[in-house]
Amino acid sequence: MHSDQTKFQATSGDDYNNINNGYDHNRMSDEGSPMMLSPWNQSCLSQPSPWSTTGPEDGLIGSLVREEGHIYSLAAARGLLYTGSDSKNIHVWKNMKLLSTFKSNSGLVKAIIISGDKIFSGHQDGKVRVWKSNTKDPKIHKRIGTFPTFFDILKSSMKSKNYVEVKGNRTALWINHCDAVSCLSINEEEGLLYSGSWDRTFKVWKLSKSKCLESVKAHDDALNSVVSTVDGLVLTGSAEGSVKVWKREGKGKSMKHRYVQTLLDQECAVTALVVSNGGSVVYCGSSDGIVNFWEREKELSHSGVIKGHTLAVLCLAVAGNLVLSGSADKTICVWRREGSVHTCLSVLTGHTGPVKCVAVEKEAESSAAGGKWVVYSGSLDKSVKVWSVSE
Repeated sequence: MHSDQTKFQATSGDDYNNINNGYDHNRMSDEGSPMMLSPWNQSCLSQPSPWSTTGPEDGLIGSLVREEGHIYSLAAARGLLYTGSDSKNIHVWKNMKLLSTFKSNSGLVKAIIISGDKIFSGHQDGKVRVWKSNTKDPKIHKRIGTFPTFFDILKSSMKSKNYVEVKGNRTALWINHCDAVSCLSINEEEGLLYSGSWDRTFKVWKLSKSKCLESVKAHDDALNSVVSTVDGLVLTGSAEGSVKVWKREGKGKSMKHRYVQTLLDQECAVTALVVSNGGSVVYCGSSDGIVNFWEREKELSHSGVIKGHTLAVLCLAVAGNLVLSGSADKTICVWRREGSVHTCLSVLTGHTGPVKCVAVEKEAESSAAGGKWVVYSGSLDKSVKVWSVSE
């Protein structure tokens, strides 16, 4: 069994508190095995979702299935969809059809993010890989780099001061993630990439130089989410149950990220973070199935909770005034925000396993306001589903 599957053992919101939290890997009896306890085991699910139908304006467009493993990550831009799984492949889809495939040698792809013609992928082996699409032929993708670069690893290894202590009483280069890269975020204005890891740190990379500028020991357990905002704030969510806010100060080699505050400190794991367009609202999904949110105009004071899932919220996305939450209960809830009030417009059902990742793109023919969105949802049932959702 792949080690990553043990990160998702649960039968209820209470059991899900330990998501990504280091279960006893030796506990492998039939009763306590990860597969028996896992949320995609049909026999162990708790009560069904209170929602069972999609709204009148929403509907399933189709499913994309490759029998290669659970879907852990996806990203959409310019009509292209990139999907990563626990196979060695990243698939590129267009108009519901497989366009091309490019391969990594590292196995499981835990995070994908797109910036211009570059695609960044975070992997189980602690590396971030950089790919470039061919402008003349979108089928062609070439790997153009890896973070950290081989040269930087070689250069840093020459000096003892570049080694830091990591879990297990081991030492490692500070520019290296020593566990899976679980999340990525890009700040386009500053040309920075943020990578969060199960090694409890987030690292800051200068894209133009492929350099690691800083490594921040952010939490006492695995990072599940990192989000960079337009005004210099960085938010991190961890399996320990906390959401922290960091402020970027300085530039270049003098850049530092200063701890500002803790928005949330709970027993159950933080599994997803997203910031609304413009950065006005911060949303946090947890392993208890609840979404907490904070508003910037209220100086990030807690503004309320959104409840609609019976199992852990595993992913979040925003689109206009819509918030989408994907869950281990196999559904995606579509919420419309009006002020501080969130109304459930519809629940998208059809996956037969936990919804692990979700992405949104504006429909090409849609008007600027109140239009329709294309929603992509990736699941541990090995499929990606494509939905049409209206505001």
